[in-house]
Amino acid sequence: MQLDFFPSRSLTLYLAKMFFVRILAMLTVLVIVLMALDLLSRTGDILAAPGNGQGELLTYIGLRAPQLIARFLPYSVLLATLITLVTLNQNSEVVAMKAAGLSAHQVLAPLLLTAALVSAANFAFNERVVTRATATLKAWENNDYGPVPEDSGIRTNVYLTDGADILTATTLTGTGDDTLMEDVTWYSRDPQGMLSEQLRAERATYAAPGWKLENVERFDISAANTSTSDTVVVGKGLTTAQIELESVDPEGQNFFELWRSIEAYEAVGRRTTELRAKWWHKISGPLSAFLMPLLGAVAAFGLARSGQLFVRAIIGMALGFAYFVVDNAALAMGSFGGYPPFLAAWAPFFLFLLIGETVLIRTEE
Repeated sequence: MQLDFFPSRSLTLYLAKMFFVRILAMLTVLVIVLMALDLLSRTGDILAAPGNGQGELLTYIGLRAPQLIARFLPYSVLLATLITLVTLNQNSEVVAMKAAGLSAHQVLAPLLLTAALVSAANFAFNERVVTRATATLKAWENNDYGPVPEDSGIRTNVYLTDGADILTATTLTGTGDDTLMEDVTWYSRDPQGMLSEQLRAERATYAAPGWKLENVERFDISAANTSTSDTVVVGKGLTTAQIELESVDPEGQNFFELWRSIEAYEAVGRRTTELRAKWWHKISGPLSAFLMPLLGAVAAFGLARSGQLFVRAIIGMALGFAYFVVDNAALAMGSFGGYPPFLAAWAPFFLFLLIGETVLIRTEE
């Protein structure tokens, strides 16, 4: 195999431009279709909030679209690979390139370079846009699609423990002594571990020590009666530092923020398996787009008139979608400790890289 992967500048630009245009086309189609389907299920909930209208629907689209773009960009690269290579094969352009002395790797090199640039762009897009949109959208959803919180530091569905007792909150804003929780529930347990009382409050603020619940409704489980109080202090062993550790959302933090959260967890002896797997996947996930030209390369070679072109395209699509299935399964295994975090994030990538290279070399090189 020749070591010069880009022997012709004109051919490289021609293939890269063709491939990039098809990636954009497929991504646009996928995002529009999926966004329309998503709106069908979400529009009723959004418009049910008082004062919401068309502007809020556009806001939802603006927050949801970045998630769809980041998630389905690798799928778009796979479909664009198959369309590009099938077109080149049908027009005998692959035959012409191989007759000119180009190897299979040289034919694919412009596509791999384009896919690598798309992977880098996807990583940057995830870091700068998707994480912020995800954090804001989650806060909005948990606020029943009320006014979108402008504070990007808002956390939702907070679950905290103080020994056997539990404190939950729908939203948490601020840091340190300025921390504020809303829609709060406190579950108190007796020495035997049985639930003894439940307190519901509109909000909770840091009381140093403990957390002051306001407008409290108390339910005594043993007596089966309900009472109300203006304020109650609970969770005196729950500090603001523990609050920040308990409220880590991997999808709402960028690469460096998540790493700092992992270090903070490890400093206090907390389990970090799930966070580490998702931290590694912030790199391996966008890089999956680089694999797609290699996995779909089987559609590029072989005579179009042999009747096997459609079968080759199906094989390429099957390889690509098999990667996504294995990747999701490995990440799930890594999240609950079945696989080491690094292996969970990277094993599918390297496995299918070897599979793609093996298929390409054995069939064409």
